[in-house]
Amino acid sequence: MRSVTLLSEGGRLFLDVTAEIPVAEYKPGCGPDPGRMAGVDLGVIHPYAVAGPAGPALLVSGRAIRAEHRQHLADTKKRRRAVAGRAPAKGQRGSRRWRRYRRRARLVEGRRRRRVRQAQHEAAKTVIGWAIAQRVGTLRVGDPRGVLDIQAGRRHNLRLRQWQIGHLIRILHDKATLAGIRVDLVDERGTSSTCPACVRRIPKPSGRVLTCRYCGFSGHRDLVAAAIIATRTPGGGPATPPTPAAAVPVVSGGVVTHRRAGRHLPGVGRSRRDPRRPPQHLGRCAGRLASGGPPHQPHDGESLAVTGEDPQHHRKPGER
Repeated sequence: MRSVTLLSEGGRLFLDVTAEIPVAEYKPGCGPDPGRMAGVDLGVIHPYAVAGPAGPALLVSGRAIRAEHRQHLADTKKRRRAVAGRAPAKGQRGSRRWRRYRRRARLVEGRRRRRVRQAQHEAAKTVIGWAIAQRVGTLRVGDPRGVLDIQAGRRHNLRLRQWQIGHLIRILHDKATLAGIRVDLVDERGTSSTCPACVRRIPKPSGRVLTCRYCGFSGHRDLVAAAIIATRTPGGGPATPPTPAAAVPVVSGGVVTHRRAGRHLPGVGRSRRDPRRPPQHLGRCAGRLASGGPPHQPHDGESLAVTGEDPQHHRKPGER
C-alpha cells in the first residue's frame, strides 16, 4: 500500500487508494506477443478504433456518451432559465435558497460525470480484451492532443473539452499495463486523409467512409487511420511508410467487431427515445382528443408508451 487519500467530488466522499498490483500472467503461448502491433485511433464518435497491419479490427461506438453530453447541456440550460427569475441578488449568494440550488447542480453534474467515466472505462476495457484475444503485445496510439491548442470557435472548443483526450489515453495505458501490453504514442497527423493503398493525400471525408479518387480504394475512415498509425514508430514524425500494403486487407474486407460503450446511460437499450426527453406524439394525440376524433393509432404495432429515441439509433430514409 502506497497511499490512501480522502476525496470529495459532487457531494460524495471517495477513497483514492494507491497500491501495487501485479501484472497479469498468461500460459506459455497464450499471452500478448510484443511483435504483434495494432494502431489505435481516438475520436468522438468512436472513442477507440483499433486495427493492425494484418488481422481483424475493432470499432467502439461512443454515440451514447456524446448524447449524454448534449442532453446534460440542454438540461443545464433549461434549469438555469427556470431559476433565473428567482435567483438571489449579488449580495445574497450565501442564502439558503442559493445553497440548495448549488447543491442540486453539483449532484446532477457529479452523476453525469460518473456515468461518462464509467462508459469510458468500459470502452478501454473492451479494447484491452480485444487485444488480449488477438495476442497484440504493442498498441500504438495516435496522440491528437495538439488540436487542443487550436482555437476553433466556442462550439467546437466545447466539443474538444468534452472529448477528454488525455483521460482516454490514461485509462487505456493503465489497463494495458496491467494486462502486460505496451502502449506507445505516435503522431497521428494525416492518418485520416491518406490512402493506405496508393499512399496519396486525399481530402478528409466528412462522413465515416474514406474513398480514394486516385485508386478507388474505399474503407472506414477511423480504421484506415488506425491501420496507418500501427505502421508508424514513436518519435518518427508524421511521415507515412511508402508502401503500407499490409493495411489494405484489414480496412477494406477484414473482420470488424463493433461494440458500444455506455449501455447504462439513459435512453440506451430497447427504448428508442431518451426517457428524459418529452415524447413528440403527445401534442398530436391531445389535438385529436380535443376535436373529438380518435386518438392516433400506432402503425405496425408501434407503442405509444412514453419512450424516447435511442441516441445510437439512426433511421434510414423511409424506415419507421
